[in-house]
Amino acid sequence: MATFKMSTTEEDVSGKTFDYVIVGGGTAGLALASRLSEDPSVTVVVLEAGEANIGDPNILVPAQFGKTFTNPKYDWAFPTEKQKYSNDKEFIWSRGKGLGGSSGLNFCAWVKPPAADIDAIEKLGNPGWNWQEYMKYSQRSETFHPAAQEQMDVYPHTYEARFRGTSGPIHTTVPFHYHAVDSLFQQTLVNKGLKNIKDPYGGDINGTWMANANLDPRTWTRSYSTTGYFIPAHDRPNLQVLTGATVARILFDDAVDGHDLTATGVEFQHDGRTYQVHAKHEVILSAGAIQSPQILELSGIGRAEVLKKIGVDMRIELDGVGENVQDHTFVGVSFELTGSPETYDQMRDPGYQAEALRLHAEGRGPQRMGITSFAYFPLSAATIDAPVLIERAAAQVLATEILPPGRREQLDLQIACLRDDTSVDLQLIAFPGFFTASKISFNPTPEPGKSYCTVLAFLNHPLSRGTIHAKSASPFDLPTIDPHYFEQDFDLEILVQHIKYTRTMTDTEPFKSGVVREVDPGPKCVTDQDIREYIKNTHGTSWHTIGSCSMLPREKQGVVDPELRVYGTRNLRVVDISIIPIHIAAHTQATAYMIAEKAADLIRASWLQRV
Repeated sequence: MATFKMSTTEEDVSGKTFDYVIVGGGTAGLALASRLSEDPSVTVVVLEAGEANIGDPNILVPAQFGKTFTNPKYDWAFPTEKQKYSNDKEFIWSRGKGLGGSSGLNFCAWVKPPAADIDAIEKLGNPGWNWQEYMKYSQRSETFHPAAQEQMDVYPHTYEARFRGTSGPIHTTVPFHYHAVDSLFQQTLVNKGLKNIKDPYGGDINGTWMANANLDPRTWTRSYSTTGYFIPAHDRPNLQVLTGATVARILFDDAVDGHDLTATGVEFQHDGRTYQVHAKHEVILSAGAIQSPQILELSGIGRAEVLKKIGVDMRIELDGVGENVQDHTFVGVSFELTGSPETYDQMRDPGYQAEALRLHAEGRGPQRMGITSFAYFPLSAATIDAPVLIERAAAQVLATEILPPGRREQLDLQIACLRDDTSVDLQLIAFPGFFTASKISFNPTPEPGKSYCTVLAFLNHPLSRGTIHAKSASPFDLPTIDPHYFEQDFDLEILVQHIKYTRTMTDTEPFKSGVVREVDPGPKCVTDQDIREYIKNTHGTSWHTIGSCSMLPREKQGVVDPELRVYGTRNLRVVDISIIPIHIAAHTQATAYMIAEKAADLIRASWLQRV
């Protein structure tokens, strides 16, 4: 991509009035800004705390997994509190810093949830948030490219056109993949009884299947919010995007008894100076699941005890802000493969990596790689003990006498899901390389010349709930994050069952012949208690946090209503993944775009009614 220079300055924004002020130029923020600014009669400004990072090969070249993680140019690297039920481990929650947000930091997995998970959101009191609506808006965000002939020659790829978008800003396709690993994984799981899914993008993911990636096959580069939504819209005269702008608080007019507050703009800092920008119609928070609740609290919206602690005067008491936090966590089981097939492990060889980069410039080679082999299935497919384990979890939930308002409805839905043999409680991914113990850093280094496969196990529907709250009144102090991992023991138990199931794959062909040995957790990890300790010591975040600004009825600790409007306000909305109130069995990127697409229609409809 040619060098791109951002043209908006603080002088273009400070003291000015725009119809829409969007806080956060991430996955959802840029998508929303692009859609709203399609109407030339409205003006939009986006404030992004990070840099533009446009045209950066560390972002654009797909298979450089983890290269941007913890680098402060790209990553907020939020630390968590010590986790009591994970041997007091502290975690780093990586999140995209800069235009495109986490869509410029992630592993390019393009995954959509099962229909039942989205319909559950509607059941919690959110009319219009169902699978039919999800499909409509999700398809609006994407342009799908079928597998190329060179890919079909080495691996069969199937799809149904009716489940795919054809004209959206985000390009998706079948990426380059190490097909020997995919064949091992896919065929083994079919032989173990899982069904092969022709197309997992129509609401049924219960089985094993090959995923797409958000890559543009015309250039084999990452297709994300910046390239898909912002670049085509950047020269619109009604759209301004200011980077390096840290929002300190939302501004409101004076309170009038009996009336909701009106957001009038935001206060932000840029190069050490404080500025204000004003909103004629709406202020929209798109700062993500970690920083959207923080900004609400800095603005006087949240729990009384939190606001008192950070010294911020209360404007609206909303106990749900920063609560109901749910995160997917994962753990890996790694295997050495027979015959040393080509895998991502070869990327550790500088010569191989240099050649891969050279080939990428020609639109060829393994730097086009994506993560492709997925499987989702119910607990009952993994263990005959499923009914006993599920009823034990249900009893623990029932025994909890004091729950926040609305929490029991969520947990009841989750227990009902577990009891349903068509649900997807477990998730496995075949990563074609060594990816355990240290995760992204790839240390300790596996043996040179050998190839590995790591089966990654993900917790889809955690029963545990965490919190995210502002640490102080300063926008530069990272919030306090406590995910409460494994506070509900069933969350740990279901990962134990993941690992036990994964280990049985070595009893089934072709995995049986394709594997030399299990490397992690290894032969010394035998009992369930051993497995529990392995999980506690090695699990990590999947970067899929939701719930911190939950879309629920206000009396059930909701923060936003079904139109994404913050309770107690007339014109403040939250448009990002934080609004999802109950977790979904999917990686969250595609859902973030769907939220932005739907929000654009909600916002336009709202203001058309007022003019």
